[in-house]
Amino acid sequence: MITHSEFDVEFVSRGLESMPLTILVVDDDLGTRLSISDFLELSGYSVIAADDGEQALTMVESYHPDLIVTDIVMPRMNGYELVRRVRQQPMFRLLPVILLTARTKTQERILGYQSGCDLYLPKPFELDELAAAIRNLLERSKIIQSEYRMQQSEELYDSNQHTQLEKPQEKYQLFEPLSKREQEVLLLISEGLSNAEMGDKIHLSPRTIEKYVSSLFRKTGTNNRAQLVRFAIKHGLVE
Repeated sequence: MITHSEFDVEFVSRGLESMPLTILVVDDDLGTRLSISDFLELSGYSVIAADDGEQALTMVESYHPDLIVTDIVMPRMNGYELVRRVRQQPMFRLLPVILLTARTKTQERILGYQSGCDLYLPKPFELDELAAAIRNLLERSKIIQSEYRMQQSEELYDSNQHTQLEKPQEKYQLFEPLSKREQEVLLLISEGLSNAEMGDKIHLSPRTIEKYVSSLFRKTGTNNRAQLVRFAIKHGLVE
């Protein structure tokens, strides 16, 4: 029988290493958006895209990307406002954001940093430079975000533990209910399957599987698959 600690080690070696980080690319220019998205996908990232700030804000809340690359001048909601709105939500205060723009005046760069961006990259830029900036920001934020979300998850569990003992019927009301498909994906994750293996088993594309995984992270307040499985075991979602 595998203990929880042994399971974590085995699980990380199989599933977690193969899971790509998700980057949200926001730009109203289709050519720029596709160019950046294609380059990042070839670099091994999972990419989601939006053509304006309002759509991007919705995608942030739905998919919890690991980093945002956004233009500033866009219809409906510009990049400054997008970053401000993202930073207003506690769970996204540590989310790395890169602003891309042809505006190079000092005051405009100051506005970018005041809105909460981590890096201001003027156009034109080399895609290799953007990739290097993304790697740097992700490396810096990975440990901080992991510890932050793990602490949130543990605090949520601890604060409700006494209530669970007194009222067992409320055991499954600590988080947003899971859909039937999410429950299927969670079970397969607990078995250590990769996205491709899960997709083959339930006849979905790896990209669709990734969206379900992101939704599970959002609903459980976890940051990676090992944390998700520990959360699921604690709350009786898997055995």
